[in-house]
Amino acid sequence: MVSLPPGPRYLIQQLPKLLIPPTVVYALAYLAREHLRVSSPAWLLVLAYASSWPIAFALLVQYHCYTNARRARALGAVMPREIDHKWPGSIDVLQRIFASDKTRYMGNSIFRWAEQYGNTFNFRVMFEDRILTCEPDYIKMMLATEFNHYEKGPLLYEQLNTLLGQGVFNSDGEMWKFHRTMTRPFFSRDRITHFDIFDRHADHALNKVAARLHEGVPIDWQDVVSRFTMDSATEFLFGKDVRSLDAPLPYPSTFSAQTPFASAVGDAGSPATTEEAVHPADRFVRAFQDALEATSIRGRFLQSWPLFEFWGDRVKQYLKAVDEFIDPIVENALRRKAERVGAGEVDEKEGKENVRDDETLLEHLVKFTDDHKVIKDETLNILLAGRDTTSCTLTFAVYALAEHPEVLKRLRAEVLSVVGPIQRPTYDNVREMKYMRAFINEVLRLWPPVPVNSRCSIEPMIWKSLVPGEPDIYIPPRTRCLYAVLLMHRRKDLWGPDALNFDPDRFLDERVQKYLVPNPFIFLPFNAGPRICLGQQFAYNEISFMLTRLLQRFSGITLRQDAHPSAVPPPGVERSPYAVDGGERVWMRSHLTTYAKNGLWVEMQQANEG
Repeated sequence: MVSLPPGPRYLIQQLPKLLIPPTVVYALAYLAREHLRVSSPAWLLVLAYASSWPIAFALLVQYHCYTNARRARALGAVMPREIDHKWPGSIDVLQRIFASDKTRYMGNSIFRWAEQYGNTFNFRVMFEDRILTCEPDYIKMMLATEFNHYEKGPLLYEQLNTLLGQGVFNSDGEMWKFHRTMTRPFFSRDRITHFDIFDRHADHALNKVAARLHEGVPIDWQDVVSRFTMDSATEFLFGKDVRSLDAPLPYPSTFSAQTPFASAVGDAGSPATTEEAVHPADRFVRAFQDALEATSIRGRFLQSWPLFEFWGDRVKQYLKAVDEFIDPIVENALRRKAERVGAGEVDEKEGKENVRDDETLLEHLVKFTDDHKVIKDETLNILLAGRDTTSCTLTFAVYALAEHPEVLKRLRAEVLSVVGPIQRPTYDNVREMKYMRAFINEVLRLWPPVPVNSRCSIEPMIWKSLVPGEPDIYIPPRTRCLYAVLLMHRRKDLWGPDALNFDPDRFLDERVQKYLVPNPFIFLPFNAGPRICLGQQFAYNEISFMLTRLLQRFSGITLRQDAHPSAVPPPGVERSPYAVDGGERVWMRSHLTTYAKNGLWVEMQQANEG
């Protein structure tokens, strides 16, 4: 079956809505001519046909606003306060957001709106309600206590479908339950083979770091850990890694002998790198990164995104290298399963819950289904989670260590005390390093991998007022509800007056009992409820392992964003009132997950250098 490009497919879907207004005009003109003997001049008919669409649209918008307000009043509730705007569709608001996006702190607008309108408000754009909240009570309702009343929704599904298909992060209902059932047993316990994978790729990555630093040249740590997590994740998933660490590391722009190849991550937000400029070992990584960027852009245009990709799916064009790597591996796994079943070596109805210590996720998934697409979608979903979120945390962890040498010294002392200077960390070591866990939690709090997430209400909902005497909040059906983890993690009323200060001890001292224990939903780096991240312990293990190996080899870290000037944040970002510690010297951005724009450039001191 021929697949239509996004634009024509979208217009065909909208065709009934587009035909109704001019059909009504035609019917009225016909009735006037045939029954009232009134003939309209041609110019008037043309004007009526042309104006029928905006008039019908305006009436529909007003009808929805009136209906929502009436239903809210009937329930003794109100719609959340709408942000101020001057132009229809909040076009002026969108223009300001896009403009400030280039010079202001990430999320600057929603930080300001929360101060102006409170912690829950209606970010209404393009005539669509988008309720944004950073209230843990409301987030808890969406994710846990009233989970069945919310879903990812059709809009998010359509935007992410090209990249993630119907995988666990992009499905609802029975399909989500099926994916969850398939994946859960695999993450039910720790495995020694995971540390084997981490150790092999961490050693490779840190050897390349040491070699580059020996040249006297800063390294882009974000690029290094993006390669490390990609190679680890693909070996964990498929039993075969993409070997992105085989490619040379990028040089900073101020260094004359730059590599002819682009970085694995690239300057996020820049045009896609040409295939010729990408090292062969980086093709998969760069293709996956470009697909993520193209997918994230769709979110800016809401339901009308197909009009901006009218004749071609911009995400699909980047997936060739991804398909070339994954498709043969999946086909081979399915073929091996069929051969074993045919030979009577395995009963395909048994043993699904049992997972061998050396089993890859792909080998586990083929026990449940022979559907190539289902398996591929699931592995890509887990790849996104397993690679990008861990890469983000490792990037900002090293930024925090560079900015806080006293934290680095204390964390390194714990590593040397618990693990030793050269020994490989074990699961028991990771559990024993309490300061390491607190440090990682503080990084996740201030730089959450997914700063803003969303759900869609299935039916009308009431959010009980959190302020005595104020009316409840009415949430219309099929309304996009965004929850800003970034804002919630930095609220001073939830975390104390020092909420914007980097301090791992807040996860160890009396502040745990004061703030976190009474309300655990104020800390959601891995989501919560039935959709809580299955791989969160895997992520903690990988991050702890890499940081342990890093601190065994290096005793000091210095930030060198000046070596790559495009990585230096503009003054509006660095000195933002919403920045950590009163100023951030890294440019935090987000597509589907958080990253440092144009890299995190650092120098490191070898442990044996004094």
